[in-house]
Amino acid sequence: MTDVRRAADRYPGGEEDAGITSRHAFSFGPHYDPDNLRFGALVACNEERLAPGAGFAEHPHSHTEIVTWVVEGELTHRDSTGRATVIRPGDLQHLSAAAGVRHVERNDAAGPLTFVQMWLTPRNPGGEPRYEVVRALADATPYAVPAAGATLRVHRLAPGGRTRLPPSAFVYVHVVRGTAELAGTLLAPGDAARLSDAGETGLRAASEAELLVWEMPER
Repeated sequence: MTDVRRAADRYPGGEEDAGITSRHAFSFGPHYDPDNLRFGALVACNEERLAPGAGFAEHPHSHTEIVTWVVEGELTHRDSTGRATVIRPGDLQHLSAAAGVRHVERNDAAGPLTFVQMWLTPRNPGGEPRYEVVRALADATPYAVPAAGATLRVHRLAPGGRTRLPPSAFVYVHVVRGTAELAGTLLAPGDAARLSDAGETGLRAASEAELLVWEMPER
């Protein structure tokens, strides 16, 4: 089964007066939807836009695998373990909150910041927080999140380029930029497709495109 969710259907969030604009793909905060709580291990896929100087003050997370993909600008990250990093386009950030961690996310640069942040539930709660940054993640290189039993690939396709989606129990496709055709349906930026037990499926770029593709086995 393939379930397409459009960018316009995302739940609005953030605080626009403070320079924060958020768009949530799953039930989030005041936008409670019991039919849209999760897909496989994925419980959030948030598009975040921060104006220069804007950011999220220190806040806690626990029992969550947090994977962040920067689209534009620079994301400054600091957390309670003492880490301080700057993440740029093409970099992947993974924070395993484990039993608990606090962090700050800000746009300390002069230009706008856009990033996609995805949250996954671990199979086993607890443990020590872990942090990793992969600089300039190569096209289609698998990035495994073993705690959640999930693997992410970033596909960058030229117009007319094709890729095969894996025959996993759950496959989640998020369009970062450009347009792509999946089973006769055109996907635009911010759109997502959720494939359940769909078997191997072809995807074709209708324009130059960048896609985030999660592969998740049965939980």
